[in-house]
Order: sequence, then C-alpha cells, then structure tokens
Amino acid sequence: MTEELQTGIIRISDDVVATIAGLAALETPGIAAMSGGISEGLAKRLSGKNVQKGVSVEVGQLEAAIDLRIIVKYGIPIQEVCRQLQENVRETVTNMTGLHVVEVNIKVEGVAFKEEEAAEEIARLK
Repeated sequence: MTEELQTGIIRISDDVVATIAGLAALETPGIAAMSGGISEGLAKRLSGKNVQKGVSVEVGQLEAAIDLRIIVKYGIPIQEVCRQLQENVRETVTNMTGLHVVEVNIKVEGVAFKEEEAAEEIARLK
C-alpha cells in the first residue's frame, strides 16, 4: 500500500501484511498449524518469528489478496473454521492497514488429531 500525504508517503510492505494475516490466523480457534506446503518443507506451528509460514499476499495500493495454507484440528467443522479464519484475517488486516481485503483464499492441507499426533501429520506433508 502506498499513500501520499502532505507530510510524505506511507508504504506497507507485503511482509507486514503477511505477518498481520499470520497472527490473525494464530488467534483463530480450530487452527492447529500453518503449513509451509510441500515446496517449503515441514509445516511448523506459528510463533512470533515464523508467522509468515503458510501465508502469501499480493498487496496493491488500496487492496490486498491473501492465500493461507492451514492444518485444522480434528473434530471441528472445517467450513466453520475456514469462514471464521477468513473473517478474522480480513478484519484484522483492514483495521491495521486500511487496505481493502478483496479475498482470503484458504487451502486445508491436513488435519491434526492430537497435539502429539500433529507433528506426525505435519511431517507426512513434508
């Protein structure tokens, strides 16, 4: 995003938007982990230093499109989790950046059965 003001220009980088989207995903109930995808190797749990894992963004001057790759917790309806995730990400990115989020695309890449089994499922996706 680039905004010209009388005092200067404001630019928000793609990495900042990806970090915000990753943090919003972390706060969504039912999300076990973000997946880096097969090409990025082992999927990891979100942490403060790895919040962009599984997040791709395209940021224009006024709009953003966000793609997320996730692993959901077993027993929770996937469509409900994904709808809540889309809403959380859209609202958080819009509130923090002022960008209009045109789409939040989600790819569910796995299901985590239990905490100890989640690592096995994630490793399988490697």
